[in-house]
Amino acid sequence: MSTETKETSLITEEDLADALSRDERPPRAGAVSASVTLGWRALLKIKHVPFQLFDVTAFPLMFTLLFTFLFGGALAGSPREYIQFLLPGILVQSIVFITVYTGFGLNTDIDNGLFDRFQSLPIWQPAPIVGALLGDVMRYSIAAVMVIGLGVILGFRPGAGLLGVILALALVLVFAFSLSWIWIVVGLTVQKPESVMTTSFLLLFPLTFVSNIFVDPTTMPGWLQIVVDINPVTHLADATRGLMHGGVEFVDIAWVLVASAVIVTVFAPLSLRKYRKER
Repeated sequence: MSTETKETSLITEEDLADALSRDERPPRAGAVSASVTLGWRALLKIKHVPFQLFDVTAFPLMFTLLFTFLFGGALAGSPREYIQFLLPGILVQSIVFITVYTGFGLNTDIDNGLFDRFQSLPIWQPAPIVGALLGDVMRYSIAAVMVIGLGVILGFRPGAGLLGVILALALVLVFAFSLSWIWIVVGLTVQKPESVMTTSFLLLFPLTFVSNIFVDPTTMPGWLQIVVDINPVTHLADATRGLMHGGVEFVDIAWVLVASAVIVTVFAPLSLRKYRKER
């Protein structure tokens, strides 16, 4: 018997016990804990990649300034008058556009191999997706505060006061949360993050521009008015204006909530199914 074999045979259970940690094993992270932690990770990415915050603030501010001063005089007589109509709509457009970053970030993690690491961790498996959504809700809120703040500087005065603005923002966030599930499916399907952005333009541009965000649809051709009327973004813009200025119609809020529920019902199970197939 060789010396190495003799030394191996002399290892006792006491030796093995000494080599192992005696500390109590930490409990497995729950669904809420894992989701919040990964949501915090999504916010920390802004610290290391400040350009992500630039995207969600610079473009909404640029759109607000451009449309207010380029079209305000022609459409409403003055930029100050137009901002009363425009700002609720531009708030909707800005946050709807930002929803694409949920799928973009998820696809980036997949492309970098981080997706596989998440799936190997002993955590609630949907936590990376839910965490990304929680982090993005914070980004939506940052963009909204920036847009509303600029609007107040430009002369926007909500007739329903602060409470109306908060309720309007909450409704927009509900719709944005539901729309993000579409981009999660896209992010889990396409090969590259750039493909997520390209796909988003095909949907988001007609969804936001063929609506009443910028102008009253009564000036549009009859057939286009029909399309605008069934567009959920139109009802979201109407509900946002109504909540901010007063006189909101319940049918608009109901339209937004129903549309949001339908989107989540369809795309949330689909995204989770595709997520499991990636394992």
